[in-house]
Amino acid sequence: MFLASRTTHPVQQRLEVRMVSITLKKIGGSVGVIIPKEVLQRQHLAANDEVFVIETPDGILLTATDPATKAAMVAYEEVARENRAALAALAKL
Repeated sequence: MFLASRTTHPVQQRLEVRMVSITLKKIGGSVGVIIPKEVLQRQHLAANDEVFVIETPDGILLTATDPATKAAMVAYEEVARENRAALAALAKL
């Protein structure tokens, strides 16, 4: 297992990146991956959970976060930050 950490800007939070080598397995007419139990536990995943495959220039990213939902949340956070006072006033109604 590979473990790295880095600090990101502007939030300056610690980000730990773990890499585990897995093997592609033939499952019937498809190909699947077996994710180690420890990784499933750390990511709060279980059998039959939905995950998303994102193809990037660097390879494949497997994520439990829906990219469309994540983009919507980023957009909401930006709007909320820009309109903080208006949202606070609306919350008092």
